[in-house]
Amino acid sequence: MIPVEEALDRILSRVAPLGSEQAEIARALGRVLAEDVRADEDVPPWANSSMDGYAVRGADTAAAAPGAPVRLQVAGRVPAGAPAARPLEPGEAYRIFTGAPMPPGADAVVPQEDVRGDGSAVLLERAVAPGAYVRPRGEDLQAGQLVLERGRVVGAADVGVLATLGRARASVIRRPRVAILSTGDEIADLGERPGPGQIRNSNTYALMAQVGEAGAEAVNLGVARDALSDIEARLGWGLGCDLVLSSAGVSVGEHDFVKAALERLGAEQHLWLVDMRPGKPIAFATVPRPDRGALPIVALPGNPVSAMVTFELFVRPALRKMAGHAVLHRRRVTATALAPIPNPGRRRGYLRVTLSATGDGLGARLTGDQGSGILRSMVAADGLAVVPGDTTVAAGAPVTVMVLREP
Repeated sequence: MIPVEEALDRILSRVAPLGSEQAEIARALGRVLAEDVRADEDVPPWANSSMDGYAVRGADTAAAAPGAPVRLQVAGRVPAGAPAARPLEPGEAYRIFTGAPMPPGADAVVPQEDVRGDGSAVLLERAVAPGAYVRPRGEDLQAGQLVLERGRVVGAADVGVLATLGRARASVIRRPRVAILSTGDEIADLGERPGPGQIRNSNTYALMAQVGEAGAEAVNLGVARDALSDIEARLGWGLGCDLVLSSAGVSVGEHDFVKAALERLGAEQHLWLVDMRPGKPIAFATVPRPDRGALPIVALPGNPVSAMVTFELFVRPALRKMAGHAVLHRRRVTATALAPIPNPGRRRGYLRVTLSATGDGLGARLTGDQGSGILRSMVAADGLAVVPGDTTVAAGAPVTVMVLREP
């Protein structure tokens, strides 16, 4: 068995960011930009009013004072989306609305609540400085400015900026396509009635969900029976994807054919057996493809919790690297054990815990029984407590937790 860190290094060293593609900006959310984005025009493209009120020349209001108002003739109206009919002349004001372009000659706006008038003229009892309540041209973005940098994860505001710049599409790193295969005669897929000794297929759908959470696209290869030919054929169906993920059939039993199927596909094996619990039997191999790079294949254990935990440790970081992300790993925090957290046996444990706020940070508590087939332990888990082998973390002691879900 090799340490977790070495196993992860072997996987990450053999995957790389995928190529780029053009995506509609609404579908670019959460993706990694493959290009710098610069503004090709000023935003806003002209000065505009930030208030409903009256556009004026600041110099015309200089003498205004309480009890000694300045009277300005109303020259017209400027609604949002339309320019003024003509430039503003001295002694005039334009009725203007939020977002409307400033009329030529005007350099300030007086909010409507600060004026008195009858529609044809307005009275101002205080002076306004040039620039008051005016959004200048290029206040948000200036032509040539770097707005979004390559490698940035696109957020909701970024989508808004792209739309502001008139971009319907953006160049982003391609999402990895992940083929998912479950194996085992004991597995009944959804829509099938389990026969004697069979259980329902949870791994395919839990792994598909984890793939989606990691920002990749899942391709369901179905369930392969415990037959070398079936497993080999279905793995072959995934050769057009960016990564293949299988569960079960990777141990040393008489019905474990995944490793043999990989050999028949010409795979080069890079690891098998990792020093951890749950999830010791894990295989990672690459299959050469003549028309593109080698295909990474990760074979996970069959127990549901083991499959999900090993996905988090090994597959998720690989998918994030392939998708161009700089941050590959889940956040880790130091929490206080609220009750003893035992890890019997010599392998490092990744134990399911809940997290809760305490007076000085976070507290961690086991979700209950930690058997690798107890899927409800993952349902309740906010994180994985990382505990050395043959160790019990005492109540009140610190413990490192990999956060799966923010408490």
